[in-house]
Amino acid sequence: MDRLQELVEYIVRGLVDHPEEVAVTAVETDGMTVYEVSVADEDLGKVIGREGRTANALRQLIKAAAMKVERKAIVEILS
Repeated sequence: MDRLQELVEYIVRGLVDHPEEVAVTAVETDGMTVYEVSVADEDLGKVIGREGRTANALRQLIKAAAMKVERKAIVEILS
């Protein structure tokens, strides 16, 4: 597990009521890493946030952290 994946997992676990059900998988495609996040159904709204604000903030944070280590990364939240 790389450091960005650990960061995604740490942040998402802090947001949800069932942190034991958080799963983050990294998928490499075309020089970019896609972090797929899955959570319990009842926690999905907490990760997405009102009008997607929490999800967008998570995506921006990971994008900035990836740029710091000269990589490209995005976060997808799976339902």
